[in-house]
Amino acid sequence: MAKATPAPGGSLYIVYLFIGKFALTYVSMVSFRLISLRASAALRLEYLESLLSLPISRLDEISSGTVTHAITSLSNQIQQSVSDKLAMLFQSLALLVAAYAIAFRYSWALTLVVSAAILFVILGFSVTVPFFVKAQYRVDDADQKHASIAADVLASIRTVFSLGAEASLATKYSAWVEEAKRRGSRMSITSGIHLGLLFFAMYVSFGLAFWFGLKLFREGHIENINAVITVFFSVLLVVTVLGNVASPLMIISKAISASGPFFNIIDSRQPPATGITEFNACGGVDITFNGVSFVYPTRPTTQVLRSFHARFEQGKTTALVGPSGSGKSTIVALLERWYDLTASADPSATEMVKGEIQVGGVNIDRLDLEWWRSQIGLVQQEPVLFNTTVLENISMGLTGTRWENSPDHAKMEMVISASKEAFADDFITKLPQGYSTLVGEGGMALSGGQRQRIAIARCIVRQPPILILDEATSSMDVHSERIVQAALARVLKNRTTILIAHRLSTVRKADRIVVIKDGTNLEEGSHDELVAAGGMYCSLVHAQELGNISVSESERLEQKDTLPDEAMDNVAITRPGIGENHQQIPREVQCKPGKKRRPSTKILLRILRQQRQHWLLYSLTLLGALGASSGFALQSWLFAQIVQAFQYTGERLVDAGNFWALMFFILALAMASFYLLVGYFSNRISQNVGSKYRMEYFHNMLAQPVCWFDREENSSGTLTSRLSTDPRQLQELFGVSGIFPLISIVSMIGCIAIAFSFGAKLAAVAFCAGTPFMFLGAYSRIRYEMKFEAINAEVYAESSQFASEAIRAFRTITSLNMEKVILRRYSSLVAQQRYRAMRKAWYATLLFSFADSFELCSMALTFWYGGRLLASGEYDVVSFLVVYVAIIQGGQSAGQFLSFGPNIAQAAASGERILSLRPETGGATSPHDMRLMPSEERNASVQLQNISFHYSTRDTPIFHGLSLNIESGQFVAFVGASGCGKSTIISLLERFYQVSSGEILFGGKDINSIDLSAYRSSLALVSQEPQLFDGTIRDNLLLGQTQTDAITEPQMIQACRDAEIHDFIASLPDGYNTPLGVTQTALSGGQKQRICIARALVRKPSLLLLDEATSSLDSQSERLLQDAIERLAKKRNMTIIAVAHRLATIQKANSIFVLGQEVYDKCTRLIESGTHSELIQKRGAYWEMCRAQALDKSME
Repeated sequence: MAKATPAPGGSLYIVYLFIGKFALTYVSMVSFRLISLRASAALRLEYLESLLSLPISRLDEISSGTVTHAITSLSNQIQQSVSDKLAMLFQSLALLVAAYAIAFRYSWALTLVVSAAILFVILGFSVTVPFFVKAQYRVDDADQKHASIAADVLASIRTVFSLGAEASLATKYSAWVEEAKRRGSRMSITSGIHLGLLFFAMYVSFGLAFWFGLKLFREGHIENINAVITVFFSVLLVVTVLGNVASPLMIISKAISASGPFFNIIDSRQPPATGITEFNACGGVDITFNGVSFVYPTRPTTQVLRSFHARFEQGKTTALVGPSGSGKSTIVALLERWYDLTASADPSATEMVKGEIQVGGVNIDRLDLEWWRSQIGLVQQEPVLFNTTVLENISMGLTGTRWENSPDHAKMEMVISASKEAFADDFITKLPQGYSTLVGEGGMALSGGQRQRIAIARCIVRQPPILILDEATSSMDVHSERIVQAALARVLKNRTTILIAHRLSTVRKADRIVVIKDGTNLEEGSHDELVAAGGMYCSLVHAQELGNISVSESERLEQKDTLPDEAMDNVAITRPGIGENHQQIPREVQCKPGKKRRPSTKILLRILRQQRQHWLLYSLTLLGALGASSGFALQSWLFAQIVQAFQYTGERLVDAGNFWALMFFILALAMASFYLLVGYFSNRISQNVGSKYRMEYFHNMLAQPVCWFDREENSSGTLTSRLSTDPRQLQELFGVSGIFPLISIVSMIGCIAIAFSFGAKLAAVAFCAGTPFMFLGAYSRIRYEMKFEAINAEVYAESSQFASEAIRAFRTITSLNMEKVILRRYSSLVAQQRYRAMRKAWYATLLFSFADSFELCSMALTFWYGGRLLASGEYDVVSFLVVYVAIIQGGQSAGQFLSFGPNIAQAAASGERILSLRPETGGATSPHDMRLMPSEERNASVQLQNISFHYSTRDTPIFHGLSLNIESGQFVAFVGASGCGKSTIISLLERFYQVSSGEILFGGKDINSIDLSAYRSSLALVSQEPQLFDGTIRDNLLLGQTQTDAITEPQMIQACRDAEIHDFIASLPDGYNTPLGVTQTALSGGQKQRICIARALVRKPSLLLLDEATSSLDSQSERLLQDAIERLAKKRNMTIIAVAHRLATIQKANSIFVLGQEVYDKCTRLIESGTHSELIQKRGAYWEMCRAQALDKSME
């Protein structure tokens, strides 16, 4: 028994090591988790800040999908590598240094020889890692491409549905997913070689250590076996380190690749444009354009402005009018300094970009950019609101002004005052939460007119010396526009104002009107002077019938006080609803939120079962994993045999030593082969899983009903974020990262088996004491990581949606000097994530650290109890060493399994989100399969029979018992105040939502009984806000067309001629093959609108739906387009339903339906209907609208 006395002391030292490791592991895990969260947050913040500093010409090339992919999927990779894998790498490197120090202490010669295997690994990695990183860059590039497509589609989902373009866009998306898969699959052999080299070196170093150690022992350089065993165990730790760093190195390599897109933007960061701020822009200075010529960087061969000269006098109103695409909005872009004449100039084409813009005689480029933009109040044609409250949206106008830091109550007073001036206070106060009402993504909870009025209020609250109104009232109904115009007349006093308008009634009172055509001044003067001149302006006036006004302008401005109140009450909004425009309709009552399910690892087994078609790949991977996992157990047995060999002498010692060293070499070759299989086939599996579920995820999203996209948690930015991140988490788990936990579990089982076979008593004590704590630690960590992933996913979704929205609204952000505000809000979002994550990490990490360190307690117990068994003679040295080494290896395997807890948790949460979409596809398709007749034979009549409808967010119904009849081939129009339900009818006809009761008939059939895709193929929708997609003009025109549609080139060209856009397209160098780019900024609003109209005409619809479709067109283009549509309607028996505020566009309608709301129940009802002349004779609500626009001299 005396021989056993050293064991307790040695065991006690190991217990001390356990205490130290427990404390240090806890500190390390908490610290690295905090560092990873801070590093990821700082990187995302720096990335967004750098993005906002880029010139707009560069931002035009970056899609919101690319940004979302970077700040979710890529930053998540970086966060994981820093949090877990980098910590593991540092821990392993520290262990490597300590092991080498001990090994050198006992035998420097043996240690150096064994190190040759390490050099072999380093040389191998120096070849494979650069290739791996380069290949990952190519995969990331393909990932960004499909992320960009997804963001484009999800942000325009109603347009996609109306075009029936789900299949074609999904195919385009899938093509890039397949390309990413193809590029990723090329990395399989690299991954296999990477692992094979590593584990070959690991196992061959054991054989080398004993072979050379035996040589040193025989030659007398080593006195006894103790030095060899010490070096062996040190090498054992070193090679274990090498095994543990295999996966972290691969993940860190991917993180290095993932950081590329971040630093490409960060390194391109532009310094702020500082300059003069000493003079006041309203202090008697004019703005002058001196010979300005300009081309957009994205369209360098198309001249937009040609030697343009203009003077915008201080304190006066100057109007810019002219055809769509003549350069009006380009002038605004240059004034806002979104483009600089000097920076935009191409040295090879200096004649195309030249001239100077001066403010008070000072070149605009010399002015401080932030100060200059604070002097301007801009209202754009397509107003942009942010996903926050009405109050915050309007108060954003105070950013950069002297009132920015005013008390909240003072800001509130200014906001209310500005809202009243913009005629917005009335409808805002009637919203569910008043000024605290959330407006939704892009302001989707409000109608187009309501959004525009809030944008005007945001401009007014700035009290800027310079006002730029770019079609600021184009989305308003007649009554609202007239009052806002009267309010603006007061606001414009003593301010330098630039008006851009197609509706010429809004520019009559301008001090000076500049008529632009093809980027140059055509004529200038006041309204009366230009009308008298009989030029282009005069023809525009006559096109809108403004020359025949029978009431004076002053009388018209005063009509707001003389109109019959009862007539306007029938039309005005008595309770404007959350959403009226189909672009921003709220949720449908039938669309119920899905149940939130807690993520479970069972979902991974379900996904595994669904991969049965890849059984061969899985079988080969499993074969490799089982073979690889046997290495540790076999190594324990071989180690015991070699130690036994040292008891021999002479030739027997040499033969035994050489034989068992050779066995280690053979084991190394076998392990290299097994890990080569694991690396190769697991990467193939991961690519298959990632691409399959990414495509399925996207397809399932497109199969959801429109109301699903209206939910706050399903905003386009959030969905794009999930689409980038969730499939990647599954891909990582089913790749090498997922195989190592399997190898660890099987290795641990193998170590237990061999330990029990050589010494059941010692093995039972060791494993029964340690294993429960290890598995408890694994369970606690996985559970914590699932909770952390839920927090992470929520905040990532919110922050990615925020960043995506910021990039899409970049022009609005810069015009309001909101860059710092955006960054502060974004910083606050990521700070909340860090706080919530760390609050849970303090406690969850404690248990895991204990379990991760408990292997040392098992080792100490084995050492102590094994010593007692040796002393009693119950165990021999071989049995003890086999069990002891097996316990060490089993503990290492368990620790490696625990380290993959985050991967398992994240993949389970992602899998739950992906598969949760599967049951919710029923609302998007019709259960019926009744095909429609060809459009030439189809009856395109529409009947609304006693329909009722309301949104789930409102108790007040929109319609209650509304009925009307539209005959096939008719041209009908819906008119009325904003919010009265006009666009709701369009949405119901498109089957974006379903009526609560009643029926909508198309051709005498209930629309719900018709196959959805067949039904929508007979419709064409042109929305108020045109939506185009990245691709060529031809791609956009033919979007949604199938092979059976067989649209010929002449048919496409004729549709463009009818839409008055063919001449413009033909003038482009690449014609119909001209790429539009991500943001289509090189096109004017009118040009985009006409392409959308041509796209609708290409479809040859039976029912054409026009929702303010011509609001962006000039008068002549609008009149020509109207004539073309009327001709097509007669020729094709096409029914046309138009929603319009510009009443001149519907005077020839067969029937005009005037909608308004009842005072007592707030439901929309049909006030009156008839032709234009019939309604004028009735002198009712429609007559009042026409009178406000002074369209007909016979009205008086």
